[in-house]
Amino acid sequence: MYKVFIDGREGTTGLRIAERLAQRKDIELLSISEELRKDVKERLRLINASDVTFLCLPDAASKEIVEAAQDSEAKIIDASTAFRCDDNWAYGFPEISAAYLKRIQTYKRIANPGCHASGSIAIIAPLVANDIVGNAYPFTITSLTGYSGGGKKMIAEYENPHDKEVDAPRLYALGQKHKHLAEIKKHCRLEADPIFLPIVAPYYAGMLVTVGIINHSGKTLEEIHDVYADYYGAQDFVKVASLSETPNMLGSNTLADKDYMKIFICGNDERVTISSQFDNLGKGASGAAIQCMNIALGLDPKEGLDL
Repeated sequence: MYKVFIDGREGTTGLRIAERLAQRKDIELLSISEELRKDVKERLRLINASDVTFLCLPDAASKEIVEAAQDSEAKIIDASTAFRCDDNWAYGFPEISAAYLKRIQTYKRIANPGCHASGSIAIIAPLVANDIVGNAYPFTITSLTGYSGGGKKMIAEYENPHDKEVDAPRLYALGQKHKHLAEIKKHCRLEADPIFLPIVAPYYAGMLVTVGIINHSGKTLEEIHDVYADYYGAQDFVKVASLSETPNMLGSNTLADKDYMKIFICGNDERVTISSQFDNLGKGASGAAIQCMNIALGLDPKEGLDL
């Protein structure tokens, strides 16, 4: 039985991880008393007692406890932004390449990807890796998400009495400084940050990320689809829909409560859109973190997840 500590299990990511792991017979969840949950000494004791610790904390708090636990032999999976561009940490998206998978298997420190970043990287990485576009291409990313990704404060804003504007989709991060841009740029090997348009809408969970390109590659839409199908192969957590499978409309909450992502290639030979559909709390957060834990422990990556 593996011992797991969740530091910050009161938030949406931590709660989903705890719910998934509580159903497993191979996991013992270590608990911390309410009065000690901000006590560094007690948290460090539990980290050292664990095989795996999940950090579901703000960036500054993650950095503080990681510094305190620098000599710990526990595997640490951090859900904050703090270490996603740190080369000393594995980046928790094994589908990017065999090298990313190997690092998750072997490193003791794993940075869990951001939700918007997961959907964006899943789309852009194959385009750049296969020279469909260059790494200087001026990408624009549109990402539609449910409000659970904003944490307890945003959930309360939607679920308590509110202004009428909350009842419609809202564009945010208007200054083009969203915290996920750095990891998108790094892990897709882009020369510059894309234009990023995140939109929060009045539903709880689910995400739809879309990137469009003007296609000068000489490949047809079918050939671009085949590039994605080859890139992801028979992956359990990133699946590529067939061209005939694409519906007339793509919903952003279709895969709510699921832990995998589905890629749709649409458009025509000249103008192509690629969309990734998933749960912002699933493959976009908690599900991805558990997948990484399973890989790091040498278990079936699908164990305890809903595919």
